[in-house]
Amino acid sequence: MIFIDQIGHQINIETTPKRIISVVPSQTELLFDLGLENEVVGITKFCIHPNSWFKNKTRIGGTKTLNINKIKQLKPDLIIANKEENTKQQIEELQQLFPVWTSNIRNLSESLEMIKQIGLITKTNVKAEEIIAKIEQDFKLLTSIKKQSKSTLYFIWREPFMSVGSSTFIHDVMERAGFVNAIETSENYPIVTSEQIKSINPQLILLSSEPYPFKEKHIKEFKMLSKNAQILLVDGELFSWYGSRLTKTVHYLIDLLTKIK
Repeated sequence: MIFIDQIGHQINIETTPKRIISVVPSQTELLFDLGLENEVVGITKFCIHPNSWFKNKTRIGGTKTLNINKIKQLKPDLIIANKEENTKQQIEELQQLFPVWTSNIRNLSESLEMIKQIGLITKTNVKAEEIIAKIEQDFKLLTSIKKQSKSTLYFIWREPFMSVGSSTFIHDVMERAGFVNAIETSENYPIVTSEQIKSINPQLILLSSEPYPFKEKHIKEFKMLSKNAQILLVDGELFSWYGSRLTKTVHYLIDLLTKIK
């Protein structure tokens, strides 16, 4: 059967995949929730959920530093990748060797389509549709909640400070929760200077737990730059993971909104 992935690449899957490698943490967790315990043979060193897989599955490098030789040794009949999280050169190299299905996720709609397609490819479409229905139901609940629109800076990195632009999945989640992204750029992850933070003077600053692990000690640093902002540490996985973790996102966001002054 022919499948076309989210970057327009066509792959032919003749039989249900039995040896799957995931090179994207959020999609690895999705495969677990789809019940593909025996089929998944390789994951990255950043695929921390579920913990049992992190401990026991063969690791094939980092998301941007894949060990091609180790992947060859595992002889996968399907590799699941992502345009942003993996490097173009390595994905193209793997496409010459194995069926590679690559996602490209910038919003909730594209994430639900990814879950649907992976369900179809792996013949777990019934479970995939259950996950999609749960996510859709949750986000409908979020739209019914009265939210305060706050000018918000969301940071994913320090030294240099990096925020998120309007073309990112994080931006889409922010908007759905009522946060107004104070960065007006289509650049995915713009660098923001200390002077820009002062100039923007946001009402709210959200410091993500990943990829940079912001901690309590960093709040003081941002308070020096934006004295009027409320500054909160947030769970980066629940803002940026676009697989089955989305079933936990909305309830987290609702709880987070209660903490905003």
